[in-house]
Amino acid sequence: MITPPTLAATIERRLLVNYRVDPAVAQRLLPEGLRPQLVDGSAVAGICLLRLGDLRPSWFVPRIGWGAENAAHRFAVEWDGADGVRTGVYIPERHTASRLAVLAGGRVFPGRHRLARFVSEESPERIRLTLDSPATTVRADVRPTTAWSSSLFPTLASASAFFQSGSVGWSPALDGRSFQGIRLATDAWSVSAAEPVRVESSFFDSLPAGSAVLDDVLLMRDVPVTWNSPGIDAPRTGSRSGSRAGVRR
Repeated sequence: MITPPTLAATIERRLLVNYRVDPAVAQRLLPEGLRPQLVDGSAVAGICLLRLGDLRPSWFVPRIGWGAENAAHRFAVEWDGADGVRTGVYIPERHTASRLAVLAGGRVFPGRHRLARFVSEESPERIRLTLDSPATTVRADVRPTTAWSSSLFPTLASASAFFQSGSVGWSPALDGRSFQGIRLATDAWSVSAAEPVRVESSFFDSLPAGSAVLDDVLLMRDVPVTWNSPGIDAPRTGSRSGSRAGVRR
């Protein structure tokens, strides 16, 4: 398994669009060795819509580097490690606006990255984002707010703690037989609430009716982060690919 280098960047904007998902449906979308991490009896999944700035090797001190829009479809998961149950996220699909990231996917960055067109309109009062690729589309129109509403998490603090604890992300490696992992770390973790005005996702909307329900949206801005190799037990891969083809309507 390729070990990616330690990278540093600034999360200029990160939307976590979260869904409550039927556990049986979520399980069929996961490779063998992973299972959904349940909250109140439901699986948790979503879309991370991320604009990065100043991406660079961590040893490169000047904050000058690559930046682009990116997206990751993710599932909160758990797996059995050598010393107990581990938690993190599984990312079956990654998209980027950067051709460099497409070329580096599976080599410098974990997992295969698919090229997509992103359009964003942002102000302090509204964030509108679209993602278009041959197989996947996302439309997100959200409004930052101080109110919190979620059927999964009783408070904004509990939602923040849940997603902060899922700092390790696993993606299928290019060989299709193993995982590549990366850990997000920051001393400045901070989230706020956003109200979904309208959200459409070809990934989640294509699941069986009622099995994936939009729950909440979290917003992060201007957070310095690093990514490095997890250094923990990787899940064991199996025969299932974790693709949408495994779900029957």
